[in-house]
Amino acid sequence: MESRVEKMMAYTKPGLNDVRFIGICGMGGIGKTTIAKIVYDMLSKDYDCRCFLANIREVYDKKGLKPLQKTLLRSLLHERNLYVGNIFDGINLIRRRLYRKKVFLVLDDVDQLEQLENLAGEREWFGSGSRIIITSRNKHLLSSHVTENIYDVNELTFDESLRLFHLKAFKTSQATNDLRELAQQVVNYTTGLPLAIVVLGSHFCGRSSVEVWKSALDRLQQYPNRKILESLRISYDGLENVEKNIFLDIACFFKGKKKDRVIEILNSCNFFANIGIQELIDKSLITITSRNELWMHHLLQEMGWEIVREQHYNDPGKWSRLWVYKDICQVLTKIRVRYL
Repeated sequence: MESRVEKMMAYTKPGLNDVRFIGICGMGGIGKTTIAKIVYDMLSKDYDCRCFLANIREVYDKKGLKPLQKTLLRSLLHERNLYVGNIFDGINLIRRRLYRKKVFLVLDDVDQLEQLENLAGEREWFGSGSRIIITSRNKHLLSSHVTENIYDVNELTFDESLRLFHLKAFKTSQATNDLRELAQQVVNYTTGLPLAIVVLGSHFCGRSSVEVWKSALDRLQQYPNRKILESLRISYDGLENVEKNIFLDIACFFKGKKKDRVIEILNSCNFFANIGIQELIDKSLITITSRNELWMHHLLQEMGWEIVREQHYNDPGKWSRLWVYKDICQVLTKIRVRYL
């Protein structure tokens, strides 16, 4: 984590007396929360008040804003009987009780502007030297708030991925000789996504049979790990329907294609592709390469394929999209036989 923590330190600048908001952005499973936890553990002890407010999206969806405000205030002020009547009372309490205190606050997994506005709306709510770190999959959400710096987290390098996988799968920095090549194949499959490395490393831990490893790898190509896909799918489920269609079209047909040509095609389907593609970029679902081509992490692409197949897994004729040669041949052959 050294290089990532160094970047966060450069953004955080703990020695300055200004109030600073720092965003950590990236796709699901990329390590945003892990980075925030490490920085919090390193720095928060030097602050008057500190709070790591975790799983904001999940709590907000289940219970709303008021419980989040209560948790924030009680953690920062250490007052267990603090009463918050409604969200407006919560805002006033945060402003009135914290504006002279040096606060270190992490808002983890934010996905709505309303959450930021009601938990850490303005710099004036906090005392000199305060630091507020916000993790989110939505870069536009961070840039539209008062965030000075946004750290866009990249995938791990192959060497970093291999070290992490070895620690999870073998509890050591090295693989056994007979499994070394297979371990590298698993790491290649994860394409630098820490969540996938940890999940698969734990899955392979304690399994020493080469045949079992090969069988598990073959199964991954056909049936991706559900825990990984469920984490990635959170971003997809938050899209509007037209954006979901654009995402699935890119996953099935347009990954690696020129952005301008894809926009032309999608606009002919009334998909309003310019804003739709920008939304997908903001939510860390796709990127644009230096060659102006659309790109996405291959595990996100696999998630898109699974979404298309999930309702009728063994019946391609009922899928909304066909992109694999054998599936197309199977469907067209059935149609041809039906009409002969």
